[in-house]
Amino acid sequence: MYSQAIAILAIGFSALVLQGCQTTSSDTITKKDPEKAVKVRTQLAAEYIRTGDLDAAKRSLDQALEAEPRDSTANMMMGVLLQQEGSKISMEKADGYFKRAISADSTNAQARNNYGTYLFVIERYNDAIEQLKIAGATLGYDQRYKALENLGRVYLKVGDVANAEKAFKQALQVNRDSIIALVELSELFYLQQKNAQASQLYEQYVRLVGQNNQGARALWIGLRIARANNDQMGMQVLVNQLRALFPESQEYQRYLQLQYSTEAVWK
Repeated sequence: MYSQAIAILAIGFSALVLQGCQTTSSDTITKKDPEKAVKVRTQLAAEYIRTGDLDAAKRSLDQALEAEPRDSTANMMMGVLLQQEGSKISMEKADGYFKRAISADSTNAQARNNYGTYLFVIERYNDAIEQLKIAGATLGYDQRYKALENLGRVYLKVGDVANAEKAFKQALQVNRDSIIALVELSELFYLQQKNAQASQLYEQYVRLVGQNNQGARALWIGLRIARANNDQMGMQVLVNQLRALFPESQEYQRYLQLQYSTEAVWK
């Protein structure tokens, strides 16, 4: 369950990039500037997590937190690391680190976004919404649109379609190229039989990702929109892609069930 949910709501730490840390003497930095040492070790940990070296990331974060136990970013990254490892004991420990990150700096929108992601994973949906709403409302936060994407998906999970639509629209206002918001809204509009709006957003999504780079779900959304618009050629192209690339997918199996249905909206 954990790995699947993490794939659904991506954990962002793009703000923590490695900037020449490998060539810097950690001991020298620690003596001259302990605050900088914490930052460098946390950046290193983010890079280690990105490359899958979780043990090295843990060592770097242990050093950072030994030097400054209340550093918000280091605590956040330890939460991310433990969530990435995914075992029950790590998942339980992660909660405390996310809480310490936010306690140390309540304005840390990235920590709230990541904590909201974690809370979604463990199915604490109302708590996730609370954190993601704060992150999504934080002006100047460079990943604000991702927090709004995440917020929209949690709302969908709890069946609150109106607020999900609102969150995805806000994500597009922040970043007009938000592919998650585009594909999610295109399906929401299709289900509401707003076919022109659904088509516009889906076509924008395809322009961004490429016709041949769509997943099974996106193809299924596009297929249903094409059918609603009586676009037989477009529908057949998408059916062929779905059959060729994802023959065992739930989406293709659903198509096989519905291919002769005359219902106005295929769900």
